[in-house]
Amino acid sequence: MESSEIHRLVQLEDDHWWYRERRAILARELRGLPPGRAVDVGAAGGGNTRVLLRHGWRATAVDHSEAAVRVARDRGLPAVRADARELPFPDGRVDLVTAFDVLEHIEEDHLVAEELARVLRPGGRALVAVPCDMALWSAHDEAVGHVRRYSRDGLVQTIAKTGLTVERVWSWNVLLRPVVALRRRRSAGSDLDRLPRVVNSALSAVVAVERRLPVRALPGVTLFLRARKH
Repeated sequence: MESSEIHRLVQLEDDHWWYRERRAILARELRGLPPGRAVDVGAAGGGNTRVLLRHGWRATAVDHSEAAVRVARDRGLPAVRADARELPFPDGRVDLVTAFDVLEHIEEDHLVAEELARVLRPGGRALVAVPCDMALWSAHDEAVGHVRRYSRDGLVQTIAKTGLTVERVWSWNVLLRPVVALRRRRSAGSDLDRLPRVVNSALSAVVAVERRLPVRALPGVTLFLRARKH
């Protein structure tokens, strides 16, 4: 992600419906997991890293962008600059690794998946999020540096080949997929932008309703995956 995109994301993420709900998803996934050592790969400005820290995890933000690491450190977060294909952590020392919107940026996504598996201890968890479905490919993907969008089977295979056991895969942003698809077809670049307050509130309400509906097996905009190392 370009430096300009990093700074735009940081300005938006505290209030933007998309990032707020993803932090809520992460917080729900942390329930029942005893806090330990966590690595947030592709952390950008560290919004998800802060969630981990608030829940008692010893978390480190990792990003390839110097601008992202600088922003995270300015926010008081432990952060290191590294390539996701070569994480600067020893084998088997991490209890949880998160990689939200990372794999789709890297041609050799299998190398990233292998690194996620390598640093996890036995019993450790990986939580991954990626954009789904090449049918949604648009100028937005090109503007933010995506290499691909994933099918459910494609994501599972990428993670399972590392030896991790996939526990669960689910779709997110299912209810708003038609709206996103329409906007992306009309877009000429990134749709990462500030929204009018009423629009932001309305979209927040829609994704909040989605939490309570049995729609996670339907096509959405994002895929989440949770895996465990044995």
